[in-house]
Amino acid sequence: MKNKIFKYDFLIVGAGLVGSLAAIALHQKKYKVLVIEKNKLFPKDERTLAVNANSRDFLRDLGIWKDLKSNFESIDKIMIKDYVNKNDLIFHNAKESMGSVIFNKSLLTISREYLIKNKLLLTNIDYDSFNYKPKKMFSINSKNFICNKIIFSLGKNYVNHENFKKNIFDFGHKAYVGFFKHQKDHNQTAYEIFTPNGPLAVLPSPSRQKKSSTFIFSTKNKMSLSNLSTMIRNNFYSTHGNIYMRPSISYYPIKPHLSRPSQKDILLIGDTAHSIHPVAGQGWNLGIKDIQTLCSCLDKHNINDTNFDEFYFSKRIIENVTYLTFTNILNHLYENQKPISKSIIKASHFILSQFPYLKNLFIKQAMGKIS
Repeated sequence: MKNKIFKYDFLIVGAGLVGSLAAIALHQKKYKVLVIEKNKLFPKDERTLAVNANSRDFLRDLGIWKDLKSNFESIDKIMIKDYVNKNDLIFHNAKESMGSVIFNKSLLTISREYLIKNKLLLTNIDYDSFNYKPKKMFSINSKNFICNKIIFSLGKNYVNHENFKKNIFDFGHKAYVGFFKHQKDHNQTAYEIFTPNGPLAVLPSPSRQKKSSTFIFSTKNKMSLSNLSTMIRNNFYSTHGNIYMRPSISYYPIKPHLSRPSQKDILLIGDTAHSIHPVAGQGWNLGIKDIQTLCSCLDKHNINDTNFDEFYFSKRIIENVTYLTFTNILNHLYENQKPISKSIIKASHFILSQFPYLKNLFIKQAMGKIS
């Protein structure tokens, strides 16, 4: 008797945050989806995630946001400081919060539970030697499968696929990540401080007391816990009071990259397709835009349309290149400290502070409300 072949519209390789949410979105649009993941258990992840307003709305539409309950903190205001201008730039939106901060593990747990409940997930799958091809039969655990399209969502460390060249921009920077508690309420304010040694972002962490925050500092310099503690105390004592650093910090190399987002029935989403400098805090939100664009393309085009990959490519490549270029330029302007760079920074600061229309445009962009 001939073995049964299980047919799917999409095979998603990788059940991280973006891959899992893509599966949920496609499943709710009535597509047949299979997700394969190497790890059976949820990874230990204490990091937080900056979720802009657009991504938050997306999670609400999926029915995911309500399950987070109180495990998030709103960002009502963003304050930008730098070493060039004396006055700060303050951004806020009167109608709704500009974004939220959540714990990675909270969202991943909820997403994975959805996949398990709806029987969309296979774990303990070795995809390091992955050679599955769209519209070709392949076997997993002695079962035969065939799918129309394959979506890779394996993070920024994904090894190049033969058809997808990864363009890497390595500036020798590292991102140091950690937490600290403080005496005063954070007032649901996020900070971006451009120091002479690199940008320091501080976000309010989800907690009932509202007296803990997370930071990410990007720099070329090697930093110790003592160095980081001194820098944070110098910048935040006036607003946050006494600072109590958590002793454990982590760091990772910053290597922005860009890959072609689609080709030959294979799609790349999230950090597999692109990663940007963390200075703008928009990296994960671009992954949500990938999912939204995919769903939008499916609303307008049949999945088997021969030009479907090109439709998706044309919608994503411009925004991906724009964010990559903008964050690289922004970081370079503040880093080189040349007179021409300082002049550009001062002019930009003046324009944003004096022209409400442009300031509102910046707010909408930060909220993900501009396509």
